Amino acid sequence: MFQGDDQSELDLRLFRVWMKSFNTVFKNISLDIDSYGISHEQFMILELLYSKGPHPVQKISETFSIPSGSITYVVDKLEKKDMVKREPIPSDRRAFNVTLTEKGRELFDTIFPKHVETISQNLSFVTNDEKQQLIELLKKIGFGAQEL
Repeated sequence: MFQGDDQSELDLRLFRVWMKSFNTVFKNISLDIDSYGISHEQFMILELLYSKGPHPVQKISETFSIPSGSITYVVDKLEKKDMVKREPIPSDRRAFNVTLTEKGRELFDTIFPKHVETISQNLSFVTNDEKQQLIELLKKIGFGAQEL
């Protein structure tokens, strides 16, 4: 059995608690997304377009680390559901922007406030000051880990 020093034990405990809480919140958020009848990938793309506007397929692929073949498949599915459309980019005849259709915007106008409420419910157990501290701490961990 592993017998670490106090620092190792604390690091392991932090990691376990962090993962357990992440998995619980992620499960709750996933159930919310599932209730809308769209896949997680479709939801992520629709949310990006809803929040940030049109994006080239390649940029969506890079943003979510989804391979180009897979992103094309997901966008095709959304296009068949009339949630998005592809529009040519005038400066690059080979590329297309993916944009929300009116149907896609109406869907997100309906479901996004519910989704945000679900997220807020899951984070309601800490104060706003604690949320701000956690944001800073997680950023510090994330940026530090990138340097390893």
